[in-house]
Amino acid sequence: MARQAERRAATTEAILTAARRLFGTQGFAAATTMDEIAEGASVAKGAVYHHFKTKEAVFEAVFDQVSRDLVVEIDRTARAEKDVLAAMVAGTQHYFTATAKGPTGQIILRDGPAVLGWERWREIDARHFGGKLPRAIAAAMEAGLIARQPVEPLARLLLGAVTEAAVACAVRADIARAGAEYARAFKSLVEALRVRE
Repeated sequence: MARQAERRAATTEAILTAARRLFGTQGFAAATTMDEIAEGASVAKGAVYHHFKTKEAVFEAVFDQVSRDLVVEIDRTARAEKDVLAAMVAGTQHYFTATAKGPTGQIILRDGPAVLGWERWREIDARHFGGKLPRAIAAAMEAGLIARQPVEPLARLLLGAVTEAAVACAVRADIARAGAEYARAFKSLVEALRVRE
């Protein structure tokens, strides 16, 4: 029984690895097929359908995985900062940079909302990057860095700004410059919240 579970897990991992590479480089639409995913994973197409009923289901699992990996990177960046507000700024700058280019941007920003729909995209994001912002804001209030106020509206406003900025970065030819500009603007927003002594 344990060996069967291990085989299942290995097959699922091979499928997700192949799908992540294909979705990241080719996109979700007609360019990536279940046949290609099966071939990339070195499994039969039936095995892909056994684990994932649709290409959308494969994509959702990949999206969740990429989102989780991105948050690990963001956490590493944010930990080096002096306080929670500085960590929010550094983490958001990393988010802009990572989602504005390459496979991560393709999966999270270009295809994510279109394939999953905004509601499902937000639900998954709330488990990862989107969920970190309300906790960071609450921590900043606890530390006396920003004035106490309802957390959810402020978090939604800031998250909306970050998401819009990341989407804007993703379509710019000068991604690095755009990301730096938006990161500076986000820093200004966050620093304006800081309680002055």
